[in-house]
Amino acid sequence: MTYDNTLKYLVEQYPEDFIRYLLAFETTDIQILKTELNQEPIRADSVTFLQTANQILHLEFQTLPASTPPLPLRMLDYWVRLYRQYNCDIEQVVIFLKPTTSEAVFVDQFTARNTTHRYRVIRIWEQDPEPLLLSPGLLPLATLARTDSPQSLLQQVAVQVSMIEEAATKQSISVCTQLLAGLVFEPELIRQFLRREDMRESAIYQEILQEGLQEGREQGIEQGIEQGIEQGRQSELRLVIRLLNRRLGSINSQLQSRLRELSLAQLENLGEVLLDFASEADLMNWLNTIES
Repeated sequence: MTYDNTLKYLVEQYPEDFIRYLLAFETTDIQILKTELNQEPIRADSVTFLQTANQILHLEFQTLPASTPPLPLRMLDYWVRLYRQYNCDIEQVVIFLKPTTSEAVFVDQFTARNTTHRYRVIRIWEQDPEPLLLSPGLLPLATLARTDSPQSLLQQVAVQVSMIEEAATKQSISVCTQLLAGLVFEPELIRQFLRREDMRESAIYQEILQEGLQEGREQGIEQGIEQGIEQGRQSELRLVIRLLNRRLGSINSQLQSRLRELSLAQLENLGEVLLDFASEADLMNWLNTIES
């Protein structure tokens, strides 16, 4: 949830940057569309209408390939709803944020007997960071891009953030950069290059904090990011349990208790391997392995 909110904020605030990066042309004649599509409500991550080109750019951001329903079916569903509503060209792009060996991040189409639907897939850790360093709205994503020296890349992004002249923009981009960098960097390293003080008064931070409060998390400015992370862990836990129940049948209460003790990173790893499980014994063996 934290990463979704951060990236939705960036696309809504800096749509020209994403259009330039993903569609390779300049335009200011754009309109941000509603992301809740008709029929049974589902919500896309970002939907932008390029008025002159009569084209929609639809983005989905994924930290993990695991999804219910599966991501290819979701992309087809989004496309049908958007096309039904707007009847124009639709460019769909899925951006995977966190490195993984899962084959699912290479899937770029939905295929059934009479239907094939394609979309673009970007694995951000394979991308050249240079184009991302050129625009304020893309700087946070640059922290996740390809590099042989992650620390140097983080420092380079921090320098670019520091050069933003408008104070409110600099603050917001700094916060988004810190949130996304948390996917691959330790908090102590992030704090070496970026001001944590920017968190307190930023709009995006306040939005994440308010969502945490609405979900019953502990209130408090200093705990806002931790609340967002915990909310993400709980969401991942619910998804993993649903997938395990579908794969193995109802999971017993003892195993569910052990699952609730897992960290967000452990839950994400479990989400990648659980499709290989054939029985509860496989799940128990996996849990025993990480606890040993």
